[in-house]
Amino acid sequence: MNDILASAPHQAARRGMPVRPAEMSRRHLTTLRSIVAAWGERKRFRWELEQMSKDNPHLIDDIGLTRRQVEAEIAKPFWRR
Repeated sequence: MNDILASAPHQAARRGMPVRPAEMSRRHLTTLRSIVAAWGERKRFRWELEQMSKDNPHLIDDIGLTRRQVEAEIAKPFWRR
């Protein structure tokens, strides 16, 4: 994330394009929103996977995952892919 946020103004400056502070702020806010949205999706997915493994363990087999794979996915923090 830091590379994305830090590199955009420098790349524009190298190309000779002026970057307005307000434009940078909008880009950073958009990037931050997309990151937070991805985190929310991962958290929700892992919660649903955990519920499925508890309530309907036979469905885990149907989607082609092992119990160990499900446990590893559930154990990941939301910021990890």
